[in-house]
Amino acid sequence: ATSRKLFRADKKRQKACVLCTDLYKTELWKTANMTETDITMAEIAANITATMDRGFPHEIDKIVIVAPGLVGGGLCFFFILFLRFRLYQAKVGADINHPKLDYLSAKIKSGAIAFLKEEYKYLSVFVFILGATLCLLFSISWQEKKTDGVRIMAAFYCGAILSGLAGFLGMMVATDGNVRTTVACTAGTLNDGLKVAFTTGAIMGFTVVGLGLFGISGMYILVGMGYDDDTDKEIFSVMDNSTQLNIDYDTFHHNDNDATMQILTGFGFGASAVALFARVAGGIYTKAADVGADLVGKLEAGIDEDDPHNPAVIADNVGDNVGDVAGMGADLFESYVGSIIAAASLAKSDAQVALPFWLAAVGIVASMLGFFMVSTKEEGSGWSSNLSALMFALEKGMYFAGAVFVGGAAGVCAILDDMWDEFYCILIGLIAGMLIGKFTEYFTSFDFSPVISIKDRGVTGPATVIIQGLGVGMISCVPTTLILCVAIIACDAIKDEYGVAIAAVGMLATLGITLATDAYGPVADNAGGLAEMDPSIPKEVRGKTDALDALGNTTAATGKGFAIGSAVLTSLSLLAAFKQQTGLTDEQLNMADALILSGVLFGAMLPFMFAALTMVSVGKAAAEIIQEVRRQFREVPGLKDCIIKASQGLEIPADEDVEPDSDRCVEISTRSSVREMLAPGAYAVLAPLAVGFLVGPRCLVGMLTGAITSGCMVAITMSNAGGAWDNGKKLCEKLGIKKTEQGKACVVGDTVGDPFKDTSGPALNILIKLMSMVSLTIAPLVRGNGDWTNWGYGMIPIGLGIFITGVLVKMEILTWKDPLAEEVAGAEEPKDDAEMKALNQA
Repeated sequence: ATSRKLFRADKKRQKACVLCTDLYKTELWKTANMTETDITMAEIAANITATMDRGFPHEIDKIVIVAPGLVGGGLCFFFILFLRFRLYQAKVGADINHPKLDYLSAKIKSGAIAFLKEEYKYLSVFVFILGATLCLLFSISWQEKKTDGVRIMAAFYCGAILSGLAGFLGMMVATDGNVRTTVACTAGTLNDGLKVAFTTGAIMGFTVVGLGLFGISGMYILVGMGYDDDTDKEIFSVMDNSTQLNIDYDTFHHNDNDATMQILTGFGFGASAVALFARVAGGIYTKAADVGADLVGKLEAGIDEDDPHNPAVIADNVGDNVGDVAGMGADLFESYVGSIIAAASLAKSDAQVALPFWLAAVGIVASMLGFFMVSTKEEGSGWSSNLSALMFALEKGMYFAGAVFVGGAAGVCAILDDMWDEFYCILIGLIAGMLIGKFTEYFTSFDFSPVISIKDRGVTGPATVIIQGLGVGMISCVPTTLILCVAIIACDAIKDEYGVAIAAVGMLATLGITLATDAYGPVADNAGGLAEMDPSIPKEVRGKTDALDALGNTTAATGKGFAIGSAVLTSLSLLAAFKQQTGLTDEQLNMADALILSGVLFGAMLPFMFAALTMVSVGKAAAEIIQEVRRQFREVPGLKDCIIKASQGLEIPADEDVEPDSDRCVEISTRSSVREMLAPGAYAVLAPLAVGFLVGPRCLVGMLTGAITSGCMVAITMSNAGGAWDNGKKLCEKLGIKKTEQGKACVVGDTVGDPFKDTSGPALNILIKLMSMVSLTIAPLVRGNGDWTNWGYGMIPIGLGIFITGVLVKMEILTWKDPLAEEVAGAEEPKDDAEMKALNQA
């Protein structure tokens, strides 16, 4: 009777199986006068337990589960102190008699800080309201404890704060590292510059993983307090009272992981929300400034990319930091903690709960060791540098870290109950990540045919460059998709959904050094910009920074491919956890069902809408920058003469040189990007809430499936097409044809690709993870709901969405209005009655 009663109780099924199995194995049933039927139930329980990966056979205390994570996070902070000491020992401009470098770097830093202050001012209001809403919802519909609302609010706020802090700290050190990289290339060798830039990127990488692992490990302990004992004691009491065996309680005590992980999803939700806004706002900022600087500076005025007479050049360099450093840091922080949450949520044993925390700690140590392997003997000769050798300078650090991690992961799996199936899934994740990176490099590096073909199309104009780039981006989906499909199928066959989740953890475990190579790129880009903006810096220094910048373009492109792959695996794992939390069966998720199919179609549309909103936002913000740059070219005394001389390569005397008002462009980019982030962010959060409450969990599964599928394809296409266009332009620079008609055509392609690869594409990774995390967070609130059961609650997010849309339309954020309409109208306005009469006659 006890066996049947416990086995049929959904919340206690796994524990009941363990209890029955232990009774069966120890033959305690003989002393309990169990009947033949009861023995059969015990045998069934034993078999089920075996297929469920032995239930919870080995108890691991919560502090033991997360202890490696806490230690690993602590080690990160000490390693960051070492790296900061090493970085700030490097010389700045004043040390080599080039104080203008420090002045320009300070302007970039102040612009970046101003942007983040404005962004976080809006974000703090959003985070506060959303956290309070979660507290209210989970307090009204508490699942385990009446304090669930407070717990999930605390987890949400902690995730949001740490995500924002990761981006802010990374950006601060990046703006200090750029000038030191320039000085290292000026006073030393290319290897000196590489080490300074990579050290800067490493501080960013280890800040993200340190805050992420320490934060989620600590919150696992804090939010899980008080969840274990009540359920276990209830089961033990039933067993002991029914059998009168006087069994020791500790023999059958097993941690209850579900409630803890359900609250911990709030941590992931907070990280995802901040990451989305940071990535979108940063992406809009950087590409609006970049597009404006390129179109007016390069195409209209014919000056170089980082010419100091371009009013938008400081804003462009600020954008590298707020978009590619702060935004990327928040993005990968969310991926990192999201993969751990997904794996731990799907765990069927304490060992499986512990595995992602332990793997992340091993990955931190491996990344630290890999850091010391990065160096090069190449000389800085600009585009003539051996980029393959430079790439290997970074890759050998990642390969070494990967090898150390594999050995450490094998040791962890051996310690945690011989988890060799999980180890194979970890290997699959690592290999899949490396293959995706290599294929991304093939489609985006100018050493290979796809980018060369884009450069060749420049002969016939910008239209064919854009057509070819789109084709390259679309075809690049094929290998990445095949790799992901093989990895997912293999991991699922080995260890079901948990295998897919732990593969994502394995892929992201060495994020410390992977992110270091990615964050290195914008630092090197800024360093090159500073070298060009200061005319006193010798040209051979620009050759070194160009070599570092070319390497950064490649690492950035491969990093985006890696981010997409990990985002898909993490999102699928979160989807599987949502299905498990809501109790949906395979029979309930028939893809031919009208509601589920409608959800798939609706979800597939969302990435396109999201990408469109961000693309249009970049266009509008860039138009304002273009308007301001043109105005300064016309109105600032002496600036036009300086531009003419700069475009002809003539030297400008110091007494004739004019500095533009770059602060104005920084202000415009800041204001525009913060305004434009509101619509994409609001819709991303409201969509899963509306579908989940209005229709039900079945339709929400369909929506997430469609969003993950189409989001993956669109993200790959946009990121790789943008990277290919960018390096097509770089190839023209390498060949010395950047000011020819062919080179200008490739600049147009690069301008189109800027929002593709740095705004819309990367933001789609966060979109699919955010919607999956929101769905998993509300899983207890929709558990057991049928179709349209509580449709009234769903009208609340729908009504809120309609209200927000109306406000955004009123504020002219959602509008088709042309920001340059007044300027165009003024240029076309007839100057006298005779012209008006002629126009009317025509």
